[in-house]
Formats: sequence, structure tokens, C-alpha cells
Amino acid sequence: MENNNPLSPHLQIYKWQISSLLSITHRIVGVINFFAIILICLWATLIIFGQNGYELTQVILDSFFGKFLIIALCWTFSFHILNELRHLFWDLGYGFDLKIAKITGVLALIGSFILTILFYIIGRNFI
Repeated sequence: MENNNPLSPHLQIYKWQISSLLSITHRIVGVINFFAIILICLWATLIIFGQNGYELTQVILDSFFGKFLIIALCWTFSFHILNELRHLFWDLGYGFDLKIAKITGVLALIGSFILTILFYIIGRNFI
């Protein structure tokens, strides 16, 4: 007799939940932020070494790709910070209720986009 029922859920029958989606996104964003911090340090090093490094980075950052990269990194840092605050409250023993976990997950996701828009608006007014 053949058993057609899997012992663990597979992707074909698994229903995605906000907590699993945010967990995966949090890990991916953490890796992206790690490499972004390395790039920011390299950029600062180029600026220290003189005018040529500064001009090169200015050309890159003024392009469409550079602006997209800056906005994307603002979102990744915002999302990671807000989701980490959510995890901090979990470490303190708050927010384990399923309804609260869903609400805080959606707030972290929406809040990261709001913070990115605010950073963009503030940055446009300063630059």
C-alpha cells in the first residue's frame, strides 16, 4: 500500500502566512544589509582617498541605478529595524498572540515603506 500523504507540508499545499513571509524577508534583508554596509565603507574609503574617488561615486549615485539603490537600501534598513523591534518585543514576552503577531507584521511591512518615503522626502529637501 502506497502512502500519498506527505509527512511534512510541501510548497504545493502550504499556505503562506505573514509571519513566515516576514521571517524569510528578514533573513534576506539582513544579508543585503551586510553587503550594503561593506559598500558604504568602501564608498567612504574612496572619499577619503581624494577627489577622483568622490567624483566616481557621485556619478554612480546620480544615475538612475544609484538612486534606485539608495531607495532600496533605505527600505531594507527600515524593514530590518522595524522587524527587529518586533523580535525584541517577542524576546520580552509580548506579542505572541496570533492576531497581535499578524498586526505587528503588517505594521512592520507598511511602516518600512512609510519610513522609506519619509527618508526620500527629507533627503530631497536637504540635497
